[in-house]
Amino acid sequence: MWVASRRLIRLMAVGLCLPVMTILQPGELSAQTPIGSQNALAGARVFGAKGCANCHAINGVGQTVGPDLAQGRLGSYYGMAAGFWNHFGGMVERMRSAGLRPQRMTPRQMEDLIAFFGSVDAFSPPGSSERGQAIFREKHCIRCHQIGGQGGVVGPNLDALGNEGPLRVAAAMWNHGAAMMGRMAQLGLERPTFSATELNDLLTYFRRASPRSRAGPVYLLPGNADEGRRLMREKKCMECHAVRGAGAGFAPDLASRSRAITLYEFAATLWNKAPAMLSVMRARGVEVPTLAASDMSDIVAYLYSVRYFRAEGNATTGRQLLASRGCNGCHRPGGREGAQPLTQVRNLQTPAAVIAAIWNHSVLVFEDPAGPSWPTITADEMSDIVAVFISQGSTR
Repeated sequence: MWVASRRLIRLMAVGLCLPVMTILQPGELSAQTPIGSQNALAGARVFGAKGCANCHAINGVGQTVGPDLAQGRLGSYYGMAAGFWNHFGGMVERMRSAGLRPQRMTPRQMEDLIAFFGSVDAFSPPGSSERGQAIFREKHCIRCHQIGGQGGVVGPNLDALGNEGPLRVAAAMWNHGAAMMGRMAQLGLERPTFSATELNDLLTYFRRASPRSRAGPVYLLPGNADEGRRLMREKKCMECHAVRGAGAGFAPDLASRSRAITLYEFAATLWNKAPAMLSVMRARGVEVPTLAASDMSDIVAYLYSVRYFRAEGNATTGRQLLASRGCNGCHRPGGREGAQPLTQVRNLQTPAAVIAAIWNHSVLVFEDPAGPSWPTITADEMSDIVAVFISQGSTR
C-alpha cells in the first residue's frame, strides 16, 4: 500500500490537526500558488506536525477523539474537503473546550496531506473477508494459488500478500500477467476480471487468511511524482498514452478522466485491460516493462499529480451553489466587514490551494461562535465550488 510506515505515523503523533477558519481577507487568497507534485511522505509529516494524530487515527494508529481517517472514512478527494467543511463546527467546539487553537494549512501542505490520505486508502471502503474468500474460489484463483495452506501449487503462493495493498498487488499482477494468461489457457480456464470492490474484498481475505499477516498494517513508502514522470517515459507508457496532450495519444490521455477512481479501481483496471494492452504493445514493437512495487508507487504519485484520481467540477454549477447557499451574503461588495468578495479571488490554481483556503476559512467558527451558520456541502458540490476558484485563478 502506498503510504508511510506505521512507525513513522506514530513518531509524528504530536499536536492537534483541525481546520482553521478566517473570513477571507482582501488579498489573502491571491498569493501565487505554484502547481507542484503531491508528496504523500511529506503529507505524513504534515499529519504529524499539525497534530492530527492527537485526535485521529490512521488504521488504528493515533487517538480516538475523532474518527479513524483510513478505511474509506473520507470517501473521495472532494468528499474529504466537504467533510472538513461540514464538520467544522463540532471539530472546533472540541478544540475550544480543550483550550486549543486551530492551525493554518498552506496549499503545499494541503496538497501533500491529500496525497497521504489517498495513500492510506482513506478514500476506499473496507473490504469483506467473507466475500473475498468466495471470490477466490468462484474466480478459480484457488485452482493455481495457495493462501493460508489452501489451494493449488501451479502458481506462486500468495501468503506474502497478507500485508500488502493494491499497488504492490497491481505490480505483481502486471508482471506475471502474460505468464498467467498462458498457463490458464493450458488449463482451460477463463481469465477472470475483477471489479474494484472484488479486488478490495480479495485483499481483505488475504490479510485474514495469510499466516504471514502481522498485527497491524505494513506499508510501502509513498511514491515520488517526479520519479513517476520519468518512469512513464522509461517504461514506454508514453508510447501509447498522453498527459495533457503530451505523448503518443494512441491510448487515453491520463489527465482527462471524467470521474474519480480509487487505488483499487486503478489496480483492477490495469488487470482487466492487460490483455488488450499487451497485444497493442507487442503489435507496436513496445517491450512489455517489468514494474517493481516502488515503480508502481512512483507512477501512481505522478498520476495523482496530473488529476488521474479525481474528477473535475463545473464552475457554472459552482457559482449557482455559492449564491443559493448564502455565501455571497458575506462575500460580496459591501457585505460582511473584512470578507473578500468571492469574485475577486485569484490565483488559486490547484484544488489543494482552494481546499486549503476553505480549511483556513474555518477560524471564523473558532473566533465567532455566533457568526453565520454553515451550509452542508456534498462531495460533488465541493468539486463544483473548487472549479469556480480555479477558473478565476487562471485569469487576471
